[in-house]
Amino acid sequence: MSQPVEKRTVDMEIIGEWVEPGTHVLDLGCGRGALLTYLMQNKQIKGIGVDLDFHKISECVKRGVTAYQGDMRTFTRAFADNHFDRVICSRTVQELDNPTDVILEALRVSRAVTVGFVNHGFWKNRIDTLVRGRKTRNAVYTTEWFESRPSNPVTIADFEHFCSIKGIRISRRVHLLGDWKTPCPLLPNLFAGYALYELTK
Repeated sequence: MSQPVEKRTVDMEIIGEWVEPGTHVLDLGCGRGALLTYLMQNKQIKGIGVDLDFHKISECVKRGVTAYQGDMRTFTRAFADNHFDRVICSRTVQELDNPTDVILEALRVSRAVTVGFVNHGFWKNRIDTLVRGRKTRNAVYTTEWFESRPSNPVTIADFEHFCSIKGIRISRRVHLLGDWKTPCPLLPNLFAGYALYELTK
């Protein structure tokens, strides 16, 4: 099994542990629908995804996943408060032009929000930036700056500060080391490569 698949599997397993069977789930930035497919097969959820990329939505449809192409903020505004049991925003927040609006809207339309992201404060990223003085390039950040999408690299400290000032409750969190498999025992903002959070009102 390749390393990217292993990372995706660990990510999905943790999220799957937090999702109740048979619940109604919205995946923001659903990509090709791998996570929703996993949850549908293992937790029998009723899932819906939304993504801007037409080709990724086409892949969702091929998998049998209900998904819509469009802006996620526009999409979520069509739903009443607490319409979903859970909204998932996995590996998406760093690509958003207004993450505050998206997360607060996700909290409005659901009872819980799962957020997962690569920790940009990981020690290898810090050293690479310090030594090279250029955009970090590694297995996670694979592109040159001129080939990458607009992004707002986020650290664990950044995210927890955001939750604090916005009054968002962190009900669960998991920090994984740089292998994205082993729990990080201490100083996660420095030593964790990946972070997962469950947010509630």
